[in-house]
Amino acid sequence: MGIYFNPGNGSFTEDKNSQIYVDKTELLKFLNKRLKTNGKCIAVSHARRFGKSHAAGMIDAYYSLGSDSSKLFEDTKISSDPDYEKYRNKYNVIHLDISSFFDDYKDNLIEKIVEYIYDDITDELGNILDYKKKLSYVLMKIYEKTEIPFVIIIDEWDCVIRNSNDQALVHKYLQFLHSLFKSEESKSFLALGYITGILPIKKIKDESALNNFQEYTMLDSYPITEYYGFTEKEVKDLCEDQAMDFETIKAWYNGYLIDGMHMYNPNSVSRALERHKVDSYWRNTSAFGTINTFISMNYAGLKEDVLAMLAGEKVMVDTECFQNDFTEIHSKDDALTALIHLGYLGYDKDMLSAYIPNYEVSKAFQSALKSGSWKEIAASISRCDELLIATINKNAEKVAELIELAHETYTSVLKYNDENSLSCVLTMAYFTAPAYYNIIREMPSGKGFADFVFLPRANAGNRPAMIVELKHNKTADAAITQIKEKRYQGALSGYKGKILLVGINYDTEKHHTCVIEEY
Repeated sequence: MGIYFNPGNGSFTEDKNSQIYVDKTELLKFLNKRLKTNGKCIAVSHARRFGKSHAAGMIDAYYSLGSDSSKLFEDTKISSDPDYEKYRNKYNVIHLDISSFFDDYKDNLIEKIVEYIYDDITDELGNILDYKKKLSYVLMKIYEKTEIPFVIIIDEWDCVIRNSNDQALVHKYLQFLHSLFKSEESKSFLALGYITGILPIKKIKDESALNNFQEYTMLDSYPITEYYGFTEKEVKDLCEDQAMDFETIKAWYNGYLIDGMHMYNPNSVSRALERHKVDSYWRNTSAFGTINTFISMNYAGLKEDVLAMLAGEKVMVDTECFQNDFTEIHSKDDALTALIHLGYLGYDKDMLSAYIPNYEVSKAFQSALKSGSWKEIAASISRCDELLIATINKNAEKVAELIELAHETYTSVLKYNDENSLSCVLTMAYFTAPAYYNIIREMPSGKGFADFVFLPRANAGNRPAMIVELKHNKTADAAITQIKEKRYQGALSGYKGKILLVGINYDTEKHHTCVIEEY
């Protein structure tokens, strides 16, 4: 058993032994149907921490001759498949993580990859071949001698494409991949090619190394969507098992709508359940500078679209022109599409729209803005906690002051001039409130619609529920009266805790007033 050649089942064993484990082994059923077919080459590009490496370790364990994984899979979903035994541990597997080689061997990347693979092969098979020849030829000869086909797995395959400006190296690397996945030799030895990355495959002129791969991305990964990330049902079951409030987990980590399925970031959900604490776990795993790189670009409409999404809206985006390259950003649509692939935006394929998927990602934007060029926006967001506390403490004068500051900040960009203006401003002003509240805009209740209802979740502690009514060129008292007359408090029927009624008004001079009463 080697590290790169027939690596065994150690990675998958660790995953299965973890406190949080979700069975995704039916992905293997999908892959089994593609062995030795014209669909045998598969490229999965998803955001970081979305289960790509977990799947790669599972593929190692299932196909590799490096171990007997019968007991490891005996209680999994794939074990009930009629073809389960037919393919289990029947293949020579090569597994590479290109990022680890790129970090150490930028100048002789391909040579070092081949050297390490040959060392592993020699340890297992001995000096049965001339290992001075190119890798694809050696693999073909091994196949001819053993009649055992190869499964080749490459993690972070796009690392070189994303990080190197050396076009000679990029060309050499792509030719290397061509030899593994599309050469005449590979037609004999390759049973399955599985590569993972962050971005979809870049279409490079005159390069055809990877054009035989079927791609599965954050935009469209049907029919294997459910195997990357956690489904809503899986998260509900995990929350019940770990005694965690599902609605809180949902607000923090739900929102990726891929092929009509609500998918959750598995890394964040797992860490929240393990620690029994919701938090922004991406802050330690993602570079917020990446967000600033794209949202600070001076493309027409980009800033307005980003603010609209921060305020809870969806914005139209054309994803077709993106070149699958972070260095080739030429428009607002390119910038937004890049953020979708990175997981910082969700994508609604039916509405052709981008949006911020959940509160954890909102926090990532908040952190990015604090260190970026949008100083006024960042300053306004930094006052959100102060505003929420002032509201809870019924400090109406402070609430009016902070909302007025927020109004001045956001309407200069969004250009709203009516009650909808204040509604969008309030969403931004209470930007951090979703950490504790389920916030519903235009909630049907009583004889009308409550502008905002703040419903405390299980993690809200003693924070009260709140009903907020907005007025323009009237009075804050009129807003409170409307709440009472239209019985908006019915939106909280059955709620046992404290309820605050909050009325807010602003006039043509953009002067704000606020009245807060306890119901």
